[in-house]
Amino acid sequence: ASNNVNEHSSRSHLVLSVRILGKDRITGTRKTGRLDLIDLAGSERLKNTEASGQRLKEAQHINKSLSALGDVVAALGNGN
Repeated sequence: ASNNVNEHSSRSHLVLSVRILGKDRITGTRKTGRLDLIDLAGSERLKNTEASGQRLKEAQHINKSLSALGDVVAALGNGN
């Protein structure tokens, strides 16, 4: 769904999980890890998009949920 900021806005998300396996050649110890990369539909400045009606409501909900997610990530980063 395009808008005045981005002609090709898709409002889509992407989650990519990369699993990493390693083995110490000397001790034979195995280690595993996982890296999660997440790309969320972007937050947009509403005044720049000139959105109205249903599109405005959708953008407001997206921005609110991204803000809440940012708060959660910040809290986790601070050990809370």
